[in-house]
Amino acid sequence: MHRDLVGRLFDDRTLARLAELADLDPARVLDDFTTQEAVTSLAEVEVIVSSWGCPPIDDAVLAAAPRLRAVVHAAGSIKHHITDACWRRGIRVTSAAWANALPVAEYTVAAVLLANKQLLRIREDYRSRRAPYDWQSGYRGAGNYRRTVGIVGASRIGRRVIELLRPHDLDLLLHDPYVDAVEAARLGARAVGLDELCAASDTVSIHAPELPDTLHLIDRRRLALMRDGATLINTSRGALVDQGALERELASGRLDAVLDVTVPEVLPADSPLYDLPNVVLTPHIAGSLGGELHRMAAAAVDELARYAGGRPFAHPVLAEDVHRTA
Repeated sequence: MHRDLVGRLFDDRTLARLAELADLDPARVLDDFTTQEAVTSLAEVEVIVSSWGCPPIDDAVLAAAPRLRAVVHAAGSIKHHITDACWRRGIRVTSAAWANALPVAEYTVAAVLLANKQLLRIREDYRSRRAPYDWQSGYRGAGNYRRTVGIVGASRIGRRVIELLRPHDLDLLLHDPYVDAVEAARLGARAVGLDELCAASDTVSIHAPELPDTLHLIDRRRLALMRDGATLINTSRGALVDQGALERELASGRLDAVLDVTVPEVLPADSPLYDLPNVVLTPHIAGSLGGELHRMAAAAVDELARYAGGRPFAHPVLAEDVHRTA
């Protein structure tokens, strides 16, 4: 992982527990598998505990690590470092993606509830008026009662968002090609096509993975289907949205947006998204931030404890699922 990440990822208690479970040198943190230090370590290692910044574990790394049996990833996606060579070797892999999903879902739910309250529009209106006004008459369509929220993707995050929104008086729609009507109903949503979801929802929230099939999933045509005043929330990947088309809709004032991801990250300094009053723009921080990193580390150590005890991982990553996950 990144060398400076360990102190932010592991608190003292979790690091101490890790040291109890494994023969560990906590000062040996690798961000390059080609150094002599790395080669020496790999010769003995049985488990790699990885996180953001881990280099690819390819054939050359595996050749240098004859005893390697498992990779415990204290972060979300494993696509940056788990290669086909790992699957061929039969390396067991687990990820803390479920732990990283929790703060993303919390961010999303907060954004949904505030969007339906028309927070951005009312804030700008209040800032402009600076005087008494009949807000009840002016914003009759605001509020969360019987509003429609569309969830694109029944991923870990999408499912957690649905779970957290269920107690509210909302109509929850779900589009996911791998989820049928019965499964959607069990989750607490109604399965619909993506066009219907875009057209019917007051808020559309994206939770699908970035895949060749999902590039510009929300394109110009689907943005045009969205209701006037609707809000698009994207905490997934920027490439799932046609950003040029979205910028035009936002500049017109027809739609609002909460964007935690863009193309590129970071946006150019002259991007209009920084200044539009109907946009909340954040720098990919919906996932684990600050103290939330400790949850991912604790999750990784829990998995290492299962491995040390001869038990299967609670959150394994399977080769056959990688093609349709983030």
